[in-house]
Amino acid sequence: MKTLCAQNLCKSYGGTKALRDVTLTLEPGHIYGLLGRNGAGKTTLLKAFTAQIPLTTGTLTYGGEPVWENEKALSELCLGRELSSRLGNSENALKVKDYLRAGRLFYAHWDEAYARQLVQRFGLNPRKTIGQLSKGMLSMLSITMALASRAPLTFLDEPVAGLDMVAREEFYKLLLEEFTASGRTFVVSTHILEEAAPVFDRVLVLKEGQLIEDCETDALLAQFCAVSGREDVVDAACAGYTPLHVETMGRQKCCTLRTPAADIAARGLDVDVTPLALHQVFVALCGGEVEP
Repeated sequence: MKTLCAQNLCKSYGGTKALRDVTLTLEPGHIYGLLGRNGAGKTTLLKAFTAQIPLTTGTLTYGGEPVWENEKALSELCLGRELSSRLGNSENALKVKDYLRAGRLFYAHWDEAYARQLVQRFGLNPRKTIGQLSKGMLSMLSITMALASRAPLTFLDEPVAGLDMVAREEFYKLLLEEFTASGRTFVVSTHILEEAAPVFDRVLVLKEGQLIEDCETDALLAQFCAVSGREDVVDAACAGYTPLHVETMGRQKCCTLRTPAADIAARGLDVDVTPLALHQVFVALCGGEVEP
């Protein structure tokens, strides 16, 4: 298994900076969660990782070799992207079987038997064109391509878009099965954090094109807590800390802090101190509401 290393990645579109000096290392054998609000640069970063767009500045290597214009490296990197059935897209005329046939050409570890198994499991019709598929079926086709690629480093951009709850659970089950069996590295970008959080063992957070977190999931969660209770007591318990998020209702108050729960509990005040789930940490870090 090889490591992907990104150094000071920058990408600009005109006057807009989509990526700002992103430096990170993707180590083998992890499922990474790539989190960020809409427009944070997630898709741009995934496209950069797989050489689908040129970088403005920065270097990207896989196994010590440059990714850009490197057929050997690219054959081991797969981006399962969101497909569209919009009219005018040249892919729309492709049949499902022809779209998947491309996997044999592009990916060194392509597993045809696994692809057929997934097509059957998802109920995809090989003879239908991409333009005839529903949004959910398009997601299943993208997932099939990504998983059957058997690429050692596989990126999935909003893989569950358009899937109902049952299908989303099926996807995460498949993902964990494949990860356990192969040890492949996965990077999954998604907004539905409540369902995906148990799958991620590491988390990457982008905010306005900058990487603000690169951490083991459990270690990140351990850094945050919520403090609730009577307003004056909560204020005393949180003294010396800058709340990331505050809610008040009457005389009751709840503050989100970036500090271990044990630090607040040790003050011995009459407040409730609770850990945060990943989606709550994301809101605390990126502000506002989690977007659908």
